[in-house]
Amino acid sequence: MNNVLVIDDEKMIADMLRKALTIYGYNVETASEGKEGLRMFEAESFDLVITDIRMPDIDGIEVARCIRSSDKPHTPIIAMSGTPWLMNGNGFDFTIPKPFSIQTLMDAVKELTLIPVNPASGLLNNAPVKMQ
Repeated sequence: MNNVLVIDDEKMIADMLRKALTIYGYNVETASEGKEGLRMFEAESFDLVITDIRMPDIDGIEVARCIRSSDKPHTPIIAMSGTPWLMNGNGFDFTIPKPFSIQTLMDAVKELTLIPVNPASGLLNNAPVKMQ
């Protein structure tokens, strides 16, 4: 089972991602701030990091820089943001502009973790998940 770290200061979004990824068989930990996420990343083993860009303490760009300069620099990182122009060229493996569908997220997760997505419910669809 792949371990995923979700970093987002919006609890509703972090919870929604945790629930969706868990349904698809991923082990998920969440952090509500960039610094907390980096502490968790250093202490544990994650196969994928999903991070918001705009957060109050350190942003997702700094999170990516720290991961890329860590002893686990090849960990895939998905960035998500309502400001997608901030994501280009900042060390992310995949970028998702908000709002996005669960299908878009799961396609990226599947590609980066190399695990087929087998939905346990009707969650996989193209309806956008509005996150603002």
